[in-house]
Amino acid sequence: MMPVSIATLIARPTLAEWYRRNRERSRTLFDLIDPDVYYTRPIALRNPIVFYEGHLPAFSVISFLKRGLGHAGVEPRYETLFARGIDPDSEQEAVPRSGAGTIWPTRQEILDYGVRVDAAILQALEQASFDLAGTTHPAMSRGEAIFTALEHEAMHQETLLYMWRRLPYAHKRKPQGVHYELDAAPPPNRRVEVPAGHATLGARRDRIPFGWDNEFGELIVPVRAFDIDAHSVTNAEYLQFIGDGGYERRELWDDASWEWREGEKVSYPAFWVPESDGLRSGSALAQETWGWRGMFEDIPLPPAWPVYVSQAEASAYARWLGRRLPTEAEFHRAAYGTPAGSESPHPWGSADPAPHDGNFDFTSWEPVPAGARPQGVSAWGVHDLVGNGWEWTDTEFGPFPGFEPMPSYPEYSAEFFDGRHVVLKGASPATARELIRPSFRNWFRTNYPYVYAKFRTVSGANRQAGQ
Repeated sequence: MMPVSIATLIARPTLAEWYRRNRERSRTLFDLIDPDVYYTRPIALRNPIVFYEGHLPAFSVISFLKRGLGHAGVEPRYETLFARGIDPDSEQEAVPRSGAGTIWPTRQEILDYGVRVDAAILQALEQASFDLAGTTHPAMSRGEAIFTALEHEAMHQETLLYMWRRLPYAHKRKPQGVHYELDAAPPPNRRVEVPAGHATLGARRDRIPFGWDNEFGELIVPVRAFDIDAHSVTNAEYLQFIGDGGYERRELWDDASWEWREGEKVSYPAFWVPESDGLRSGSALAQETWGWRGMFEDIPLPPAWPVYVSQAEASAYARWLGRRLPTEAEFHRAAYGTPAGSESPHPWGSADPAPHDGNFDFTSWEPVPAGARPQGVSAWGVHDLVGNGWEWTDTEFGPFPGFEPMPSYPEYSAEFFDGRHVVLKGASPATARELIRPSFRNWFRTNYPYVYAKFRTVSGANRQAGQ
């Protein structure tokens, strides 16, 4: 891959259009919910909804206008109140770092602030002088601060959607034209052999237009031969695990995961809805007794959709089969490797992501059947590695050699290199197309059950240390 020149990074009309598209989508998402839940927490470990509508414009001011350009803020009070809030340790810590507690502006005040921010951001994108060498403001090197603001908003839109899913249906407005792909049967369970080779993790800074700090630097690692599920694990397959008492079998869970399962009384996926409390015993269950917790309504459990679970649950399922979750390197090898020994920028090749390649970029409110986007298959014949749900790995989230905190958002990654987060790869239905690149890394705690995350298993042997 050839180096990317700085001159090609900054097409001002394109950046302005991207910003407008982000803001329009964010407004649409907030308009889906009723005002009476605006100050509630759909997920206890996240901030109240009000926080996020203020956080998105405030963050763009902080990262781009202030750190990137050295400009003054738009409203300092809001840029303190809404500065940052992510992945707290407890419900008590799920408050703004400003310590402002429950004193919040009205939605109209936040919308008015957003209008002022939008005007300032767009004026800067169109007219400001950019120090792309980062001489005066390191956060602006190669346009970093711009892309930080743009990708940050897109990432939070996915957070909003899995938060909204926890709201009662009566408090959401179902848009016209919502439909689901329900008719497919689960694909046959088969495995694909991937021969030994190498995987390129991360990226060189001069080879991609933008990356978050945890994507750098480039690391090429050997990968032993392994086999991997051609399809992500489906609801129908996971139902067999539940029917075999998987949630009650202590030997399938590591200590931390078992403590979480016991403490939270977890006995089925957070995206499933049981039709009666009597179904929670772990006995053999029929598919008809379960529903899927949709965005706007309960849906009879679609057997061919991928199951969305925490990494703790995915790992227990893999142990039940005598297998394991893939490493980050194995995911890369399965997704981007080729029989010729080269690597592709996407599982389907070099073409930019398109709707026929996978279920991503907000084209669907829900998953689609496993294997329903066959044009996105990898060179080895593995489906849905990018799209239809993030993919859990068993790789601890940590830095690559040469890691440096990014000037536009120095706290983004480093404080999560704590041994409690693992890497996810790929993309979900709510992942913007701009985030789809091989080096992009998502991460969550192993017991976080709300993210749109699926999984697949690999052969139990041959895991290499450090992968």
